[in-house]
Amino acid sequence: MAMESKSEQEVLPKVTFDEFSIPEYEQWKQEAVTSLKGGVFEKKLLTKTYENIMLQPIYTREHVKAVGDSPALPGTGNYLRGTRVDGYITEPWLISQECDEFLPEQFNTLLKHELEKGSTGINVVLDTATKEGRDAAPEVDGLLLTTIQDADEAFAGIDLTLYDLHMATGASSTMILAMVCAMLKANGRSFSGLSGCIGADPVGTYVQNGTLPCSLDALFDEMTQALQWAEAEMPKLRTILISGQTYHNGGASDIQEITYALATAIEYIRALQIRGIDCNRSAKRMRFSFSLGANFFMEIAKMRAARMVWAQIVESFGGDKEAQKMNVHARTSQFTKSVYDPYVNILRTTTEAFSGVVGGVDSLHVGCFDEALRMGDEFSRRIARNTQIILQNECNLRQPVDPAGGSWYIETLTQEIAEKVWNLLQETESSGGLLKALRQGLPQQAVQEVLEKRFGQLAKRADRAVGINMYANTREKLLEVTAIDTESIRGKHTRQVTEYCRDIDQVYCAEKLKIVTDSMSKEPGELLAAALEAFSGGATIGQVTEAIRQDEFPEAEIKSIGKHRFTEQFEALRQKTDDYKAKTGNNLKIFLANMGPIPQHKARADFSTGFVEVGGFEVLKNDGFPDVDSAAAAALASGAQVTVICSTDDTYPELVPPLAKKLKSEKPEMIVILAGAPAPEYEPAYREAGVDEFIHIRANCYKILSWLQTAGGIA
Repeated sequence: MAMESKSEQEVLPKVTFDEFSIPEYEQWKQEAVTSLKGGVFEKKLLTKTYENIMLQPIYTREHVKAVGDSPALPGTGNYLRGTRVDGYITEPWLISQECDEFLPEQFNTLLKHELEKGSTGINVVLDTATKEGRDAAPEVDGLLLTTIQDADEAFAGIDLTLYDLHMATGASSTMILAMVCAMLKANGRSFSGLSGCIGADPVGTYVQNGTLPCSLDALFDEMTQALQWAEAEMPKLRTILISGQTYHNGGASDIQEITYALATAIEYIRALQIRGIDCNRSAKRMRFSFSLGANFFMEIAKMRAARMVWAQIVESFGGDKEAQKMNVHARTSQFTKSVYDPYVNILRTTTEAFSGVVGGVDSLHVGCFDEALRMGDEFSRRIARNTQIILQNECNLRQPVDPAGGSWYIETLTQEIAEKVWNLLQETESSGGLLKALRQGLPQQAVQEVLEKRFGQLAKRADRAVGINMYANTREKLLEVTAIDTESIRGKHTRQVTEYCRDIDQVYCAEKLKIVTDSMSKEPGELLAAALEAFSGGATIGQVTEAIRQDEFPEAEIKSIGKHRFTEQFEALRQKTDDYKAKTGNNLKIFLANMGPIPQHKARADFSTGFVEVGGFEVLKNDGFPDVDSAAAAALASGAQVTVICSTDDTYPELVPPLAKKLKSEKPEMIVILAGAPAPEYEPAYREAGVDEFIHIRANCYKILSWLQTAGGIA
């Protein structure tokens, strides 16, 4: 057998590709132009993104050289390739799933379940009232923490020092940080080992709400006190959490999300410098939180570019290599999630999470597929959590260290994003910094413009949302949404707080609160120590907040950035149809006047069906009609309010005028639509005959369907 193998090797020489020359880019481009058969290369094969980046159809080594190759190894240099030398090989990214139950007892049950089933970080969604330092909660949208007892119940039986904490505390971290530490102290446990981030983001809160409960200067003072106390007492804990999610959920491009988050960090560095904290100290106490959108490769490049630019910013402030490392938490996008066809969201979150992992995030939350509709249940939470577990354990995404490294596409895209972020940063700085720009409404307007572009592209179906503006399921029933009894929840929590306060020595508590007020003008760290003692003495979060901000007034209002989803307009349109059907038992009926045999009309009949079903309308189909009279008779007898004529461009000049005229003469209120974009020389004749509208691949689907709803009586 060995002799046969050797003989075969002699007969079959080693195959090489030396006989083939490596084509140059221009050679490839010429072949592509030829294959387009007259199509314009730039229009057919180049794609412009919302970041104003022109995506090429192919990338080569020359593209990377043109933007500047980065020779840095993982964990070194500008941190493009990650902040850890070994990537995820020895330590994977943290599975940090959001826990958003309202009452402390239910929150504790959920958190324990998440940790038992695979979460490796603790991600707490706080109620708005809690983040604002208020006892009363008119609405409930997260965990209610009003007293030290609430914190004790929420984290009972959990050693917080074993997990990375992720808590977005709103404009200030003072109250929550002091409450958590007071709870640990009361239980005889040390809080020195706390790690992760209990972080404030006053500028981010300002952008989200349009106002602040007190001045930014006061909040920067609180930020300074929290940082100094954490440095001394909890060296592994970060106290500043900078979120780009408000911009992302407002429709921003990736460039805008990164830039405004980094510009926020610059505002914090400068504010803390004024208060005696240099960049080496402040940057190490910061965590960034970004959203992961639908453009897979763009999101990978976004994470890499953010690290690059951050390292450059910190270096310019005199920060050392450790300070230049960006700590990044990410969550799958809320903006990209749909209410209709919600199971498609599972696919969306999977690709978004994948891009974040390849991009090198430190911790990750995967949203539940039904989060656009309701709070997650056991099933949707399990799917979300297991998505990460599968990526870690079955897809082997923990290696290699830099999976995107060397990709000509991603390397080029990363450099292009970094350059555009830097340019927008310079533009923001030229306006006097982010805060001045926000007061002038510049970032808000820029984000609004991108949002409108997104809506416009979706309306014309240049962008596609599966199940929404393409491939809609008209028989779909929305997921059941169980109403949240906020009145009951609020009432129960208020009673618990009232009972707790009955047992408190109010004189002693008032003394502790007086110390809190006095501590603002004393040594660094005394505020947090005093707040801790106040919580230990029975104070509520509202009382501690009032003690800190007795003489403060709200910050002047700015225009906020609202939260959106990119499918919301189409879903509102669809919901309008569904509500009409539920109320009346009727629907807008659309008759397809399919002319000629099936091969003649099928393409446009299928297109028309998909086009109008996006609005939830009823489509009356058939196998075609041999002549105008039979088609008109069937359309009129169907009871439809709309007729769509479907055939070929060649047959339209002969078919359309007589059919449209017949329909209009017999039923003037009939809406007549032609499938296909008319040739310019025929359009006037078609309209004169009675054609009201044309649907084709360049038509504004949302605008036409909205018009049909109104014209068809759906109000």
